[in-house]
Amino acid sequence: MSSIVAIVGRPNVGKSTLFNRLIQKREAIVDSVSGVTRDRHYGFSFWNGKDFTVIDTGGYMLGGEDNFEKEINDQVMIAIDESDIIIFAVDVDSGLNTMDQEIGRLLHKSNKQVILAVNKVDNHKRQIDSNEFHSLGFEKSFNISAINGSGTGELLDELVTYLPDDSKNEESDIPGFAVVGRPNAGKSSFINALLGNDRYVVTDIAGTTRDSIDTHFNRFGFDFKLIDTAGIRKKSKINDDVEFYSVVRSIRTIENADVCLILFDATRSFDTQVKNIFWLSARNNKGIVILVNKWDLVDKKTNTIKLIEEGIRKEIEPFVDVPIVFISSLTKQRIFKAIETAMQVYKSRKKSIVTRKFNDVLLPIIQKTPPPAYKGKYVKIKFCTQLPSSFPQFAFFCNLPQYVKDPYKRFIENKIRENYDFSGVPINIFFRKK
Repeated sequence: MSSIVAIVGRPNVGKSTLFNRLIQKREAIVDSVSGVTRDRHYGFSFWNGKDFTVIDTGGYMLGGEDNFEKEINDQVMIAIDESDIIIFAVDVDSGLNTMDQEIGRLLHKSNKQVILAVNKVDNHKRQIDSNEFHSLGFEKSFNISAINGSGTGELLDELVTYLPDDSKNEESDIPGFAVVGRPNAGKSSFINALLGNDRYVVTDIAGTTRDSIDTHFNRFGFDFKLIDTAGIRKKSKINDDVEFYSVVRSIRTIENADVCLILFDATRSFDTQVKNIFWLSARNNKGIVILVNKWDLVDKKTNTIKLIEEGIRKEIEPFVDVPIVFISSLTKQRIFKAIETAMQVYKSRKKSIVTRKFNDVLLPIIQKTPPPAYKGKYVKIKFCTQLPSSFPQFAFFCNLPQYVKDPYKRFIENKIRENYDFSGVPINIFFRKK
C-alpha cells in the first residue's frame, strides 16, 4: 500500500494551500474525488522517486472550549489513526495558540511520525517569530510558505525519508485483484462465494465493510490476492469521518491493485458513481473487469445482455474495450468466469511486445493512414516501441510530435487493440521527437 500523509491543524493556517502545493506535480483526481470525498481534499504526490497519498483533513471550527474535545476526537484522531505520516501545520502570522498546543499534545501521544510545518514564513521577521513553535516539542520542524513554495522542498526531502522503499514492499508475481464498487453492491458476497465460507459479514445495510482486507486465494488453479474494499459513496452520502477514511482506503486499494473488479448491482443503473470508480481505476492504469452482479434478480428477455452491455459501453466511452461478466454471488453464477477474465486482463497488462515485430505491424498502418497535416506540415513517424513499465505504454518517434492530436492518438490505440489483446487494459501513447 502507498503511504498516506495527512495535513492537520486548526482553521486558516494554510492547510489547503499546502495540500495544493504538494499535489501539483501529479494530476489530482478531480471528477472522481468530487464524487467520493469531501471538498476534493485528496490527491497524489511524488517526490524523489516515491509516491504517496495526501489528505487535507479540513479545519476545526470550534464553538467554544466545551466542544473542544469532541471536535478533536472526531477529526484529528481519525487523521492520526489512518495516516502513516502527519504534517502538523501552524501559522506564524497568527502565532502559537491554545488549539495548536492541544493538537500538539494529541500528536505526541500517537506513534506516528510528525513533521511540523510553520507556514507563512516569508520574511526575516517571521523567521524569528517562528521560534516560538519550538515549544510544541517536535524534532522535525520546517519554516515554509505554502503560497510561494519556499521551504516545501526541504520538508518533502525529510518526509520521503520515512516512506517505505517500494521495491522492498513488492510481493512476488501474485496479482492483486481489488473488488470495488458502490456500497451494498454485493462485494463481500462475491468474495464469500469464491472462498466458500462466510468470512465477511454480509447484511442489507450499506457500509458494513469499513476496511480493505486482503485474502490469498489459491484454489482451482488460481493464485492471487483478493482485496475487498469499503464501498465508495457519493460525497453527499458521506456523513461521518470514519466513512471518509474508508473511502480513502478504498481509493488507496485501487492505486495498489493490478486489476479492479468493478462490481455493480444489475437492479440499479450504471450510474455516475460507478463511472467515477471506473475512471479512477483507468486513470491509475489498472486492469478493469466490470461485473454485473445480482443477475439472478433481473427479468431477462432475448436481448437483455446485449442491451445492457451496449448501455455500459456507451457510458464508458472512449475506453470501451473492457470485458463485462454477468454474475450472481448468491447462486455463484459465473463467479469463476469473473476470475478467469481478471487473470487474462492481468496477463495482458504485463504483456511485452518485441520492438521489431511491433514496428512490422504498426508502421504499415501508419504509412497507409498518416497523421493529418497541420498548417502545411507533415508528421513522419519512423519508429515505435513499447516502454518499460508495469502497464502498456508505447512511444512513437517522429519529426513533429507537437502536431499529433488526440483523435490520431485514439486511432493508433484502436489499431494496437485490434492487433494485440489489451482488453480491459488502459494504454498510454506518447509521440516524441526522433
